[in-house]
Order: sequence, then C-alpha cells, then structure tokens
Amino acid sequence: MPDVPERDDAAELIALIDRFERLLERSELSELEVEAGGTMLRLAKPSAPVAAAPAGPIDPPARSTAPAPAGSGYHDVIAPLTGVFYNSPSPEAAPYLAVGGPVRAGQVIGLIEAMKLFNEIKSDVSGTVHRIVAESGALVKQKQTLVEVIPS
Repeated sequence: MPDVPERDDAAELIALIDRFERLLERSELSELEVEAGGTMLRLAKPSAPVAAAPAGPIDPPARSTAPAPAGSGYHDVIAPLTGVFYNSPSPEAAPYLAVGGPVRAGQVIGLIEAMKLFNEIKSDVSGTVHRIVAESGALVKQKQTLVEVIPS
C-alpha cells in the first residue's frame, strides 16, 4: 500500500498543526512561526479591528473564523474535519452557495480535502445564506464555521 505512508504523514502533520494551535491559544504570543526543512508554518491570533465596520451590507461579505454571536439568529454550519475547503466542485464551476441564496438541509455547501480525499460537506439546516465564512482554497479547522445561515 504505497499511499499509507503519505496518509500517515498527512495525519501526523494535521495533528502537529493542531498541537501548535493549542499552544498558541494558551500562550500570550500573538504569532507562532515554525520552520523545518523546506516547510514553514505560521499561525497568528486574530487581531482586533482597527476601525469600526461600516453600517449596512458589505459586498463581498466579510470573512471570519469567529462564530456568529450567541442570539444572533444565525445557524453556523461547521467543518466536521480539518482540511482545505473548496466552495465549488472544480475551479471552473460555479460555487455551491451564494450570499442571499437558499440552502436546504442535506445540500452540499463545499468540499474539504483531507489526506488526498475530497469530503462533501452538507448543510444541517435549511434557510438563506447570510455569510460565507470560509475562503475557497484555505485551510479550515475542525469545528470552524464555514457558512452562516438564517434558518427558515
């Protein structure tokens, strides 16, 4: 099985990234950078906003990994695993979701690539897409908000 060592290596790398993330969260550091061989990993805590956000809708929607505030009325669709998020089935294809568009429970909202496998991520609620939080091509962590939905 030639793929097993690569999968083990990827799983170990993801576990190592998770450990570095926990270390950063527990420390007073704002940033952690690690370099080994030809690979560099940089983790940074979110910085406080410098200026107030303008009132009204923002186009394109702001992207953040922070979940919706409690009592906001939005439902967070979260990542079930750590990996690279894609918002469409291929680079040329239209995105699965659009802000302001409908979403159904069970509908595919994106893909997460983990250990060279693409996993369909489905919405667990029906409603209207309020905000797409995860950026296509970006690493997302397990339990990170991908999409905020106004439940119907």
